[in-house]
Amino acid sequence: MAAPSRASRSVVAIAGTLVVTAYAALLALDALVLDPLAAVPGRTLAQVYAKVDAVGADSRLDVAGVLVLAGTGVALAVFFAGAAVRGWMRLPVAVVCHLAVLACGAGAVFQSGFFLAMDVADAHGIPGGRHGPSTGVLYGTSLLALVAIPVVAAVTLLGDLVRQRRHRRPA
Repeated sequence: MAAPSRASRSVVAIAGTLVVTAYAALLALDALVLDPLAAVPGRTLAQVYAKVDAVGADSRLDVAGVLVLAGTGVALAVFFAGAAVRGWMRLPVAVVCHLAVLACGAGAVFQSGFFLAMDVADAHGIPGGRHGPSTGVLYGTSLLALVAIPVVAAVTLLGDLVRQRRHRRPA
């Protein structure tokens, strides 16, 4: 079997990076906009942030923390994409690497709750935890990615075994 073309490696790399970037964008949107608005209904985002700052917390640090979490996933995805396009890893490995970044995104979603979400809860006297539905979408996506990793590995292994058997058969 011929090695994958640069075009097919590029498609996999770009698709993986786009999916991880979309996940990171939703993580940031959820943690910085959707969840605070759902946590304190009837208030504008500016009012929510102003009260966080008024009680002595620094919403700018919260925002920076969430953006660093989201950006780390995107940076990893770009690194894996570059490695895939250059042929430094097989395509299934590149797919698994992007899936692993998505699966680890669940940890980033959880961690992001310790930034602004905790300060919003403390400042507004509300229970902690997540308040919007998009958090469930993020956790669900991470779970699907986690389940997909062994599937990709098994399909790849099976394909390799079949190719080896065909190659060993006498002509």
